[in-house]
Amino acid sequence: MTANAFAALQRHRDTDAPRDMRKAFAVDASRFERFSARLDDMLLDWSKCRVTDETMRLLVALAKSCKVEAKRDAMFAGAAINSTEGRAVLHTALRNRSNRPILASQGCHARGQCRAHPHGAIHRGNS
Repeated sequence: MTANAFAALQRHRDTDAPRDMRKAFAVDASRFERFSARLDDMLLDWSKCRVTDETMRLLVALAKSCKVEAKRDAMFAGAAINSTEGRAVLHTALRNRSNRPILASQGCHARGQCRAHPHGAIHRGNS
């Protein structure tokens, strides 16, 4: 199913996705409103990308076929989804600004395992 969803998205890109963004905005005055979303101070803007309603439908179909929601839920639950190292990915721990601990699947406190350096480097351990 995933291969089919990806192939459908590729066919759409090759034949139906808009190539001229000026024209896409000229034809659709509500393009920004239709292809953007806000959450608090975060803006996701797809309007300047080669998307249509069909593109978005196909992207959602691809995400569903890849089980992105289940994988996201496993990441937030601290499941060991890092198959290379056999542990939780700890992405959420790096961005945790609360005082609530994030527990990895092994039951250990994630903040003790890694912390973010101000310049983006990741330090493992307590140092």
